[in-house]
Amino acid sequence: MKAIVITKAGPPEVLKLEERPLPEPRENEVLIRVRAAGVNRPDLAQRLGKYPAPEGVPEDIPGLEVSGWVEKLGKTVKTWEIGDEVCALIAGGGYAEYVVAPADQCLTIPEGVSLEEAASLPETFFTVWNNVFKIGRFRSGENVLVHGGSSGIGVAAIQVIRALGGEVFTTAGTDEKCEICMELGASLAINYRREDFEETLKTRLQGAKINLILDMVGGSYSLKNIRLLAQKGRLIMINAMNGKIGEVDLIRIMKKELVLTGSTLRPQSVEYKGILATELMAQVWPLFPDMIRPVVHTAFPLKDAFKAHQLMESSKHIGKILLLA
Repeated sequence: MKAIVITKAGPPEVLKLEERPLPEPRENEVLIRVRAAGVNRPDLAQRLGKYPAPEGVPEDIPGLEVSGWVEKLGKTVKTWEIGDEVCALIAGGGYAEYVVAPADQCLTIPEGVSLEEAASLPETFFTVWNNVFKIGRFRSGENVLVHGGSSGIGVAAIQVIRALGGEVFTTAGTDEKCEICMELGASLAINYRREDFEETLKTRLQGAKINLILDMVGGSYSLKNIRLLAQKGRLIMINAMNGKIGEVDLIRIMKKELVLTGSTLRPQSVEYKGILATELMAQVWPLFPDMIRPVVHTAFPLKDAFKAHQLMESSKHIGKILLLA
């Protein structure tokens, strides 16, 4: 098979198309013939040598989500049949013509979503469901602030939270991105390059507070986030793009009984990810296409993976970037 390989740690140009042996599914896995693969920021970190693949996963082939057709079944797999169209969350190896995935981490294609578009769903929706709904304990009627609203995770979070009864506020870096966030269901989208999101939200909320914050920025956002949170509010960290060190007000955290936490998805067990998959298909997948839709910025042929990484590094995209195998 053809696969995109990280030939050495470095810029996007280190990604090269090479021939690799066809992977063989283990007992609880399926072999997927890949139609499309999603591009995510952890792929960029892996390319730079900062996010090594876990044991048992190709070290030099990035890719955390795919869509395609089930080609071969492991011995104990009973939930899928050869030829089924699926999308899947994987721990790596997705930038290829074929990849193996745990059967429990495969999902059906939601109604109204094409097979190509489905590759944009697993990493973002697993992340949102895990952090906002399981760890963050979101409840209908709450106010939620989503930083990076035009990112893949952002556009998923806005739609799911809104569909399940929350009011969403968000930040993004251009007026165009803010407009898209509003179209997807955000009540307010703040261009952080022109406005201070804390001051803008204080004015908009008129004394009300934010119950939950999903933050992928970190750094200088930390103290502002804490000041915006309501009593018993939750700050959930999923990245720290602007710095891993942030200032916090410990007394305010104690007085408000705040929860500051976060997670990474890749190291979680197959069993845990299987639970997330089951919950997504039961509670979120039925919301397609009426209340939720995929947001795909563009798709590149597999051989142009370096161009996809260049685009993601530029942050000029809105929604997801795909590779077509």
